[in-house]
Amino acid sequence: MILVLGGTTEGRLVIKTLDEGEGRYYYSTFSDYQAVECGHGIHIHGAMSEDSMADFCRTHDIRLIIDAAHPFATRLHATVSNVANSLTLPVIRFERRYPDIKSDNIVWCDNYDDAVRLLEKNNISRLLALTGVQTIAKLKSYWQHHETFFRILDREESLSKAIQNGFPENRLVFYKEHTINELITDIKPEAIITKESGTSGGFTEKVAAALQHGIRVFVVRRPEMPVDFITVDGKHGLRREIERLLPEFYPLHTGFTTGSCATAAAKAALKGLLTGEKVKEISFRIPEGETMRMKIESIDISQTSASASVIKDAGDDPDVTDKSRITVEVAFASHTGIDFYGGEGIGTVTLPGLGLAIGEPAINPIPRKMIISELAALYSGGLDVTISLAGGDTLADRTFNPRVGVKGGVSIIGTTGIVRPFSHEAFIESIRREIGVAIAVNCDIIIVNSGGKSERFMKSLYPEVPQQAFIHYGNAVGEIMQIARESGVKRMAIGLMLGKAVKLAEGHLDTHSHKITLNREFLKEVAQQCGCSSSALEVIEQLNLARELSGRLSDEDAGVFFKALLKLCHKHCAAIFQGSLEAVLIADDGKILSRIES
Repeated sequence: MILVLGGTTEGRLVIKTLDEGEGRYYYSTFSDYQAVECGHGIHIHGAMSEDSMADFCRTHDIRLIIDAAHPFATRLHATVSNVANSLTLPVIRFERRYPDIKSDNIVWCDNYDDAVRLLEKNNISRLLALTGVQTIAKLKSYWQHHETFFRILDREESLSKAIQNGFPENRLVFYKEHTINELITDIKPEAIITKESGTSGGFTEKVAAALQHGIRVFVVRRPEMPVDFITVDGKHGLRREIERLLPEFYPLHTGFTTGSCATAAAKAALKGLLTGEKVKEISFRIPEGETMRMKIESIDISQTSASASVIKDAGDDPDVTDKSRITVEVAFASHTGIDFYGGEGIGTVTLPGLGLAIGEPAINPIPRKMIISELAALYSGGLDVTISLAGGDTLADRTFNPRVGVKGGVSIIGTTGIVRPFSHEAFIESIRREIGVAIAVNCDIIIVNSGGKSERFMKSLYPEVPQQAFIHYGNAVGEIMQIARESGVKRMAIGLMLGKAVKLAEGHLDTHSHKITLNREFLKEVAQQCGCSSSALEVIEQLNLARELSGRLSDEDAGVFFKALLKLCHKHCAAIFQGSLEAVLIADDGKILSRIES
């Protein structure tokens, strides 16, 4: 069993990640008003002392603690650390992400006593405090002598605490009544004080509002976490640590894309070239902004270049490049920027439509961005980056590459940086579990997407929908519709990228590329029936990949063609689902090509 200390945005992300597995867990919050629905977990509430937490862990066979509590809950973090040490339990700290904001108007404070000292030193006489009701007592020596306004939650418990501490009720302001900008405009403080509460704590918005008004920002630094905590800052890192510590919790394990492997190797190589250090492990960021870590197998360094190798870990995914050696050489160059080259086993682009120029190595745009971001943070000069994958020329025959015009090797790919492993049976069972969770937490609508890319676009269209409502169908369009109907789902939305849509529109409810190829004759028939011009038929005849349609059709042809295509997709899905179904057709750049609303 796992014990989660939550009550935060991060705690809810932990729940979503744990509900992807088959294990059970407890989700603990301080108050019952922080309760959330757990698909496979049990919610408990109330403060835990060191003794009571230790007793709970023994009684319920807790084998892992996940600390997702507020970063300023120092007493709780200490309790967790002491209990974990006494019982020899591992602790994963699900940390917030902290933006790097620099400004001369920001004053950093080590703690609240330091904040009072610095407020006095800077002669701040009118202050807006955004540090929460629990800090009223900690700042009492300041607000007793200076005009201070505190923003607190609009709850009886918070109001009582403020009054008990003797704070003037007429200087309390409440969440949701005013934005930070409005509060600053109305109160006209000389400064604000806030905690370094991370992105999810609204830190960026608070600082931005103050700086916009030209006033000082006093920031209380977040406290240090116990050194024995294993820190992650996102769902993928959390899942990989759980897979390592409790292998049975998830039936199948995640892995890294070739893009992530190349990024880690490139960063390790450059670090070796700049410092001479041969690191055994390196951190890097995946596109979602989460920090991941990867083991480095070897590093070789010369005066002008260095190379690093990693062994691809695809988890339990049947990936042809699993356990392959990926090597990246980074060399100083006289030009500006970063140039990419394909070494052994990396294919060459020979057809348009892949987002790369013909003749370029098949290193896809998102892995390039990942590598550039990591290397540019270490070195501002020119670099040549050469990526190799041992045996890639042979492995390529077992991939889709030859059919899209990538010759001579594999591609360095990955839009999320993470490989989610699924046999078909396991994937379908996962869909069934996730729909069950969404129903359990009372989602009004379930939004199904082919993968992470379409999910990001759909989240922008449905921003108020809880995370449990977003479910990936991969290629199993028909099966997710069937499961949703059998599960009693009443309302659903499907996000479709063009590559899936052209297959689904023809009636193929399993859109896997190895099973279904691009049918130009069908697409021309659709175009003719909806009244497209002859030039649209020529465009379709010349297609290599379906996604090219979004940029090559005229605006007039695109309007009628994509509407007709989505109608066909909707018809095939609605025939199975039989509930209220919305559908969105999305281009690779996120543009909405057509939409059917319920």
